[in-house]
Amino acid sequence: MSSKLFLFALLPAAFAQSSKLVAVVAKPVARTVEIPGEIQPYLMVALHARVSGYVERMLVDRGSIVKQGELLAELSAPEMNARIAQAESGVQAADADRIQAEAQLAAAQATLDRLQKAAQTEGAIAGNEVVQAQKQVEAAEALVRSRRQAVAAAQSAAQAQKDLQAYLKITAPFDGVVTDRLVHPGALVGPGPDPVLLVIQQVSRLRIVVPVPEEDAGVLPRGASVVFHVPAFPERTFTGTVARVAHALDTKTRTMPLELDFVNRDGSLAPGMFPQIIWPVRSSHDALFVPRTAVVTTTERTFVIRDNNGKAEWVDVKKGPADGDNVQVSGALRPGDKVVRRGTDEIHEGAPL
Repeated sequence: MSSKLFLFALLPAAFAQSSKLVAVVAKPVARTVEIPGEIQPYLMVALHARVSGYVERMLVDRGSIVKQGELLAELSAPEMNARIAQAESGVQAADADRIQAEAQLAAAQATLDRLQKAAQTEGAIAGNEVVQAQKQVEAAEALVRSRRQAVAAAQSAAQAQKDLQAYLKITAPFDGVVTDRLVHPGALVGPGPDPVLLVIQQVSRLRIVVPVPEEDAGVLPRGASVVFHVPAFPERTFTGTVARVAHALDTKTRTMPLELDFVNRDGSLAPGMFPQIIWPVRSSHDALFVPRTAVVTTTERTFVIRDNNGKAEWVDVKKGPADGDNVQVSGALRPGDKVVRRGTDEIHEGAPL
């Protein structure tokens, strides 16, 4: 047999092999992807001075473990003592004025009582004397109210100065660790844009920030467990819990920020680390899968060849993630459709299968 006749004899068998049909399979998407994340402290604060003063003592340094309410630093502001003394003197002066006004009220009331008693005897006193005495009592009562208000205002001013004095002691707002110390004794500090004294972070509990890509931001319920790894401990596997979802995409990166909570019991992880999160991808509906070899890609289109009553029909599709020997596709396909296992553009549309 000549070579031409031998090749011609093989063509039907080759075409039959390429035309072998398989069914389009629908199944839920269940896969994982690795997403780089960032570890952040659960709480973090940069401590400033609430009042102006000089740093007298720094009781902690970088790396110090602190408890909520623990004294961290003390400031010195001698002029504040003078302001407190002046405010307390104002309280005493206002209180003395109040006592004097109350004495005047008592005297005016006693005079009114005597006149009212005498007025019971006809012709003993003139009627306008009782009226004048009544007006004096009302004026004395108004003065007493004014003096009492002045005492309350002076006490509030004195208490405000004492409250400011309490800010000379810098305390820890929560349990954590001092991660930075930026001033030393003798430094002048105060409110506003003045230097930060200390930075405290809570590292016993951490936030794992995960920028989930748009195509993988499927529904994952709060409380679900997610595994991640860090380069510092390649042999260990850590697990965080889904706690917060942004529910909005970052327009620049097309990702949705999500946070995992992680209890850092042994202190092995630290803020600033970049973990690799093993993100589970789950779809809310079944996806369509075909063999990888069934998808044909040309310069003009990507398609599969569907069996349409025994004839080839090209159906445009978009490829998705692979799943072993299969690949996810989307297009005008239905579960159970028959497609050519080994697609090729040599099988022209309308050709018999």
